[in-house]
Amino acid sequence: MSRQDINRSGEMEVFVRAVELGGFTAAARACRMTPSAVSKLVARLEARLGARLVNRSTRKLHLTPEGSAFYERSVSILADIAEAERYASAGEQAAGPIRINTSASFGHHILAPLVSDFLALHPAITLDISHTDAIVDLVEDRADVAIRAGPLKSSSLIARKLGVTRKVIVASPAYLKRFGEPKSVDNLKQHRRIGFSYARSVQGWPLRHDGETVTLPITPGVQVGDGEAMRYMAVSGAGLVRLANFTVRADIEAGRLVPVLEDINPGDIEEFYAVYIGQGGPLPARVRALLDFLAEHVSL
Repeated sequence: MSRQDINRSGEMEVFVRAVELGGFTAAARACRMTPSAVSKLVARLEARLGARLVNRSTRKLHLTPEGSAFYERSVSILADIAEAERYASAGEQAAGPIRINTSASFGHHILAPLVSDFLALHPAITLDISHTDAIVDLVEDRADVAIRAGPLKSSSLIARKLGVTRKVIVASPAYLKRFGEPKSVDNLKQHRRIGFSYARSVQGWPLRHDGETVTLPITPGVQVGDGEAMRYMAVSGAGLVRLANFTVRADIEAGRLVPVLEDINPGDIEEFYAVYIGQGGPLPARVRALLDFLAEHVSL
């Protein structure tokens, strides 16, 4: 029999049924086959794979190690096929709630303006959006998707890249008029720097100094839990901040904030990802719809 004539998914389905129902007779009834046909199918499968999958007894099937591995992969593959068919079906609709966890700045400046268009495309989906710059446990927080910047630490998480943004140091015109504009790393040390109150993947502000990139430790006069609060403080004249460009872009264009130290800004970037839990199974259609939409429409 040629390889293209083999119905692999059909074989997997019969084998999975036999394992889950405990024998060939029960699988035969479920698949509308004879017990003899099921037995012969499994025997052909074993011969083609060159491995014994089950040890047969009069009462039940006992999986071999090879059989256990084949069973687990078959269950996963059959689930993927079913999800693909549902997703491609004209009658399939992404529906239900999605819980999103995102940083305050991304939520305000990037996500919020996109919500209306997303819901117009998927009216059967509802959104529950929470803002926090702290890293959360997706399972504990019951979040379907988290929007995060920087490298992933957990291998159980899968990330879909949304884009990159550069970092910029800014201050308000009122602050610069009162305290002067910093011109060097040494000069910057004399200024009030507003920093985050939690650990970041990069501690401090990277800057170019004497031909090298150095990281200026942050000993801020003010510590804040999220980037949006930092932006408001900078606009009010409380000090200098270093934030993603999209967070302060509108303020720069409006003259509320002024970039400083651009000549020694190393040009480092921050990558943003939509993060979700990867458990080997298919994604719900509602979550896949959100990920596809964000990948297409997010512009940093």
